[in-house]
Amino acid sequence: MSERKYFGTDGVRGRVGDYPITPDFAVKLGWAAGRALAAKGASRVLVGKDTRVSGYMLESALEAGLAAAGVGVDFLGPMPTPGIAYLTRTFRAAAGIVISASHNPYYDNGIKFFSDNGHKLPDATELEIERLIDEPMDCVISEELGRARRINDAAGRYIEFCKSVFPNEMTLEGLHIVVDCANGATYHIAPNVFRELGAKVTEIGTEPNGLNINHECGATHLDALQKTVIKEKADLGIALDGDGDRIMMVTENGRAIDGDEILYMLAVTAQQQGQLQGGIVGTLMTNFALERELNKRNIPFVRAKVGDRYVIEELVKRDWYLGGENSGHLINRQHHTTGDGIIAGLQVLAAMYQEGKSLEQLSCDFKKMPQVLVNVRFEKGQQPLESSAVKSVVKEVESALGDKGRVLLRKSGTEPLIRVMVEGEDEGNVRAYAQQIASEVEAATN
Repeated sequence: MSERKYFGTDGVRGRVGDYPITPDFAVKLGWAAGRALAAKGASRVLVGKDTRVSGYMLESALEAGLAAAGVGVDFLGPMPTPGIAYLTRTFRAAAGIVISASHNPYYDNGIKFFSDNGHKLPDATELEIERLIDEPMDCVISEELGRARRINDAAGRYIEFCKSVFPNEMTLEGLHIVVDCANGATYHIAPNVFRELGAKVTEIGTEPNGLNINHECGATHLDALQKTVIKEKADLGIALDGDGDRIMMVTENGRAIDGDEILYMLAVTAQQQGQLQGGIVGTLMTNFALERELNKRNIPFVRAKVGDRYVIEELVKRDWYLGGENSGHLINRQHHTTGDGIIAGLQVLAAMYQEGKSLEQLSCDFKKMPQVLVNVRFEKGQQPLESSAVKSVVKEVESALGDKGRVLLRKSGTEPLIRVMVEGEDEGNVRAYAQQIASEVEAATN
């Protein structure tokens, strides 16, 4: 990714109004993407978005640029990221464009691309788009301008796809599920999926107003879901993020279940059902306890760089099916080409049905190692990870942890943050070590 000027690990992302998330850049990006795709014979792309108020502006700007390059647009409206990937394949579109900043606040936004097969764009295509962005913009003749139209049944098509991955012989009847849609792109989809499969659904985070996406709700803020599950005496809770590619869960007791725990449940169930192909792909952030427990069960495990695109790349390379991140990106290549929160939730519900267990019972035999993550913001141009003081304190903490823990410092691929992670057996020590390192990182940014 270091070769790229505009694209990060998950497209182009930033604060709305600050370059590059501006209307003029979005026009140029649309034109550059249109030119790159048209050169390969493309004539139409899909464009979907989450519920941020800025989505309308960016949607219009992208369409103008694409039209100028001679590429037509099918608008999907609010649609989860994995839904756009799915519809890109089924409509045989040349690409799918997602306007979303995922789990970030409303004042951020982003633009990312899927290729015609539902995967992230190849590196060569992204680099060609970047090259064209810096070229003078032109326009095709009027007869060749791209045209826009709206697909009105996109949500219904995706709902049916999600339901199709849940085995026909199973039902959710008798289950009471609280679903938190983060006031994001799944607000009109996720509750209907679980309800149509038979569950009683209490929905929260389904009243988007353009400004409340991910605000004290969804996969990054579980308090509301935990309180609602307990208050409603529900069987479990499901929390999605703003664009629907992450999931977190809550047991009937209000206990939070993260991506590592979900991955463990899916891996063990798949092994028991004889449906596990190869092993499991995690990331550098995956809890060490998951690796240890999978090894006990003779399930191969490898780590990829942080980011769902790297998990998917590793899965494809090894021809394995299942992988994910502790943040809640879960990928099963048997069902989809990208992380999908709704489908991951359905897989867990299927495992509960097969095992005849509650979510609490299904997850209780996996205990995570204490892991503390501290985020430190830095300014463009700063290199706090190169500080000798930071390197020294990291070495000191690693020495203290020995082989019973680990330290990981990395730059976020989506935000100007240094992520400080410390893992070990004693939570108190781990927390103190993480704060110690974070303080030095923060000092290096001043």
